[in-house]
Amino acid sequence: MKTYLAKKDSVKRKWWLVDAEGQILGRLATKVAEVLRGKNKPEFTPNVDVGDFVIIVNSEKIKLSGKKELQKTYSRHSGIPGGFRTESVQKLRQRQPKQILEKAVRGMLPHTTLGEKQFTKLKVYKGATHPHQMQKPQILEVKR
Repeated sequence: MKTYLAKKDSVKRKWWLVDAEGQILGRLATKVAEVLRGKNKPEFTPNVDVGDFVIIVNSEKIKLSGKKELQKTYSRHSGIPGGFRTESVQKLRQRQPKQILEKAVRGMLPHTTLGEKQFTKLKVYKGATHPHQMQKPQILEVKR
């Protein structure tokens, strides 16, 4: 029996639509990362991008479990002395709510050039509308 390995040209991509309203951040991010990588497909190949496109709407209405809304912080450093910055989830939600989901999903993808390419297939929008109606996205159910 031969092992099937997907080729870059033979990949058929679908578009999926996820409504983030009322969803828990971690559970939603793991499902989205799985679809972006293509691990939900039988033809999954680790070194080929076989994943699908994912559209997430209502990103500002995502929920965090426990006390993470108050205690979780995001850190970054500019590279210059004194350039360390931290920001709480509450402030990030006011400033740019879609970044909360993007950071969670990006952390679950491989930290390679393949992972960066897979991340570009994620489209996150604030509000219930998106500009991808022509792609006819299917609804992706995430267990609550």
